[in-house]
Amino acid sequence: MKVLFWTLAIAAFVLVGAAVWLYTPDKSMAELDAKYADAPSEFLDVAGVRLHVRDTGPRDAPVVVLLHGFGSSLHTWEPWAKELATKYRVIRYDQPGFGLTGPDPTGNYSDARGMAVLAALMDRLGVARASLIGNSMGGKIAWMFAADHPDRVSKLVLVSPDGFASPGFEYGKKPDVPALVKLLPYTLPTAMVKMNLAPAYANPQALTDDLLARYRDMMLAPGVRAAMIARMEQVMLQPPEPMLRKIKAPTLLLWGERDAMIPFTNAQDYLKDIPDARLIALPDLGHVPMEEAPARSLAPVAAFLAG
Repeated sequence: MKVLFWTLAIAAFVLVGAAVWLYTPDKSMAELDAKYADAPSEFLDVAGVRLHVRDTGPRDAPVVVLLHGFGSSLHTWEPWAKELATKYRVIRYDQPGFGLTGPDPTGNYSDARGMAVLAALMDRLGVARASLIGNSMGGKIAWMFAADHPDRVSKLVLVSPDGFASPGFEYGKKPDVPALVKLLPYTLPTAMVKMNLAPAYANPQALTDDLLARYRDMMLAPGVRAAMIARMEQVMLQPPEPMLRKIKAPTLLLWGERDAMIPFTNAQDYLKDIPDARLIALPDLGHVPMEEAPARSLAPVAAFLAG
C-alpha cells in the first residue's frame, strides 16, 4: 500500500510539474502593440470589432486588399505590401480571431461573418471596389466575397486558397477538433508552433527564428488561441463549385507546387470552375510564397494587377 501511495504521489507530482512547465499564459496587448503595431498600424472599430489595420500607398490609386491565412496576421504580407504600395492603395488587416485584432466579440467566425467584416471595412475606408489577394483561409474569404459581391471586386488573386474538402473537413459537417488541440489556450511551446508551421515552407531555412517568434507572439495575444479553436469548430464546408462559377473578376491562382498544407492539385479544381482564371505554378515553393520568396512570387501578381 505504501508503495502504491508513493507511486501515485510521485506520478501526481510529475504531472503537476509538467503542467506548470508547459503552461503558457497570454502576452499583454500593451507588450504586443509596442512590438508589432508600429506605424502605419491603426485600430478601427469595424462591424463591432477592433480591427488592426494598415492602409498605405496613394489614396487616389486603385485599391488592393490583402487577406491572410489561418493563424497568421497582416505581417505576412509585409514585403508584398511595401512594393505594391508604390502603385496601389494597399489595405491589410488582422482578421477577427487573429493577431492584434483578437477575438470577435460576437463569437461568430463563419465565412459569412468574415465577408461582412471585409465589406464593412471597405465601407469604413470609402472603398467601393478593390482587387482582393487572399492566402489559404483568406483566399477562401476572397473568392466567396468575389462571388457574392461581383460589383466590388476588380481582380482576384488566390494564393493556395482553401475551400475544397480535405481529410477531417467534409462538406456539410463540422469537424471534430482533437482533444489535444483544445489544450491550445493553456500551452504553446515554441517547438509545437514550429512543428505546425514547418509544412508551410518548402525550404526549412525560410522559417527563421524571427518569423517563428512572430507567429507565436500573435497566437499569444489575449483570447486568440480560444478564438482559433472556435473558428475550427465552426467550419462548415459546402461544395464550392456553384459559388466559384459566379465569380466575374479575372482571377490569378498562385500556388507552390511543394505546398504541404493545401495540395497543388487543387488548383485544377479552381481552374475548372472559375470562368476567367489562370494559374502560375511555383515549382520550389510552399504554402506561403509571399514569405518564402517575396520578390519572385510577387512578380506575376504585379503583372496581373497591372494588365
